[in-house]
Amino acid sequence: MSTAYWITNVRLESGYRKENDKVVATDTEVAHLLIEDGRIAQIVSGAAPQTELPMKDASGLLALPSFRDMHIHIDKTYYGGPWKAVTPVKNILGRLEEESQLMPKLLPTAQERAEKMLELLLSAGSTHIRSHCNIDPYIGLKNLEATMAALETFSGRLHCEVVAFPQQGLLRSNQVENIRQALKMGATYVGGVDPATVDQNIEKSLATIFELAVEANAPIDVHLHDPDHLGVFTFKRLAKMTEEAGWQGRVTISHANSLADISLEEAGDVAEMLAGLGISITSTVPVNRGTIPIPLLHEKGVSVSLGDDSITDHWSPFGQGDSLEKAGRLAERFRMQDERSLSQALGFITGGKTPLDKEGNRMWPNVGDEADIVFVHASSAAEAVARRAKRQAVMFRGNVVSGAL
Repeated sequence: MSTAYWITNVRLESGYRKENDKVVATDTEVAHLLIEDGRIAQIVSGAAPQTELPMKDASGLLALPSFRDMHIHIDKTYYGGPWKAVTPVKNILGRLEEESQLMPKLLPTAQERAEKMLELLLSAGSTHIRSHCNIDPYIGLKNLEATMAALETFSGRLHCEVVAFPQQGLLRSNQVENIRQALKMGATYVGGVDPATVDQNIEKSLATIFELAVEANAPIDVHLHDPDHLGVFTFKRLAKMTEEAGWQGRVTISHANSLADISLEEAGDVAEMLAGLGISITSTVPVNRGTIPIPLLHEKGVSVSLGDDSITDHWSPFGQGDSLEKAGRLAERFRMQDERSLSQALGFITGGKTPLDKEGNRMWPNVGDEADIVFVHASSAAEAVARRAKRQAVMFRGNVVSGAL
């Protein structure tokens, strides 16, 4: 049965306005979108169509491609429960020791807290999420069960990839069999964490990750916090194994902190290596340490996405669950202040989609695109990024799933 209807009076970007060959503003037009079976079937400018189909009036709101939070932990958060600040520890191993006691205590409310987190992310415009889910010796697969139940509650409202994440170390906590089982229970990615400092065996840790991935035909997303040239060495071994396994385009490095510790020249060389193998990077744009050179990585062809990571949990009391806030932070950090740069910053939270390309040609939306849209109170994508524009409604596959038009 057809589910066709029109969204009228949608503001779309139509090009950059220039003065003396410099972009000074973004031009827009009012258009009307025919939504059919979850996709954009027509884009019509001018007067609203005369039709008997149902209509929703966007009232001139700006349409942007919906957002993606590509690194978050919905299974462990205090969000939705009592406030609690972080307890200081000396290093990551101290935090892991804390988790050994904390995770069983949080388990009874894991699904409830995950659902509240998903509602927060959705309200901010994220309809595509990648969540890392703890698989460890203290809770086994219980957090995964809670996560999958929470995702079932949100079925049809968003898309979520789930990383089977051995937070205590794949080898250190002997979680190989549990990761294997997690992939059969609905997890879609093989995870890992710091093969050097946590697992203390770079070769075996990475090799085991790839063995699990190849066995399950699953992509990989590995937390790599290790600094300086220890981190770079790990990148190189990861890259070599990616090539040997034929896993090009199926590996993500989360954080990649060491890229902030080395020279830009060396970072450029690493970026070219990663780009050549289709290895992507996800960053939180940290402010408590050096930020990896995201514009350089992007220029070299590395696919870079942003994520929230922690939202008010035992790792950090901060976080808003707002991908647009992350894009704005990225723009601030790297002085992306002009109209075009701000507009292009949106691509880091949309899987590369921006309303206009660098030359000012319309890039999105197109007929045939999935109707995954955020309607915002802004005159352009640039303003939305700079001002973290208010979101009025969020649409996923043609249905309004948060807010209202």
